[in-house]
Amino acid sequence: MTKTPDFTKVMQDMMASFPVDAAAVQNAFKTQAAMGEKLSKVALEAAEKSTEISAKWAKETIVKMSDLSKAKTEPTDYTKAATDFASAAAELAAENMAAFAEVAKKVQMETVELMLAAGKDFSEDATAAVKKATAEVTSVAKKAAAAAK
Repeated sequence: MTKTPDFTKVMQDMMASFPVDAAAVQNAFKTQAAMGEKLSKVALEAAEKSTEISAKWAKETIVKMSDLSKAKTEPTDYTKAATDFASAAAELAAENMAAFAEVAKKVQMETVELMLAAGKDFSEDATAAVKKATAEVTSVAKKAAAAAK
């Protein structure tokens, strides 16, 4: 009763048994890498589609400009050509902006779906890791309590 208990051994055992699960860390890394790959795929597909829209828009604008740049016989023909070009350019802008909006909408939807799936996966992994850690810590604590008696 007068002897002070030595907790050095108990602390060493507890720290040696501290639950550091290398497999859990490796799985977390793999999950994160897979998530990064999926997000990159979404971004690259959006960039590809946006580039296609931009190229198509530029080609169509150039075609319309070629009509505008042709020599006309009457001065009023230049006005009409400019008006036609402005009208066509506005129509092209509306069409292509709608196409860009569709790309953005798709990216947003896919990103939200990925985030929700990742949240669910991370939650399940975290729950499993916490349960395992709790069981291991409880076991070590029981052993430490038994050794201290």
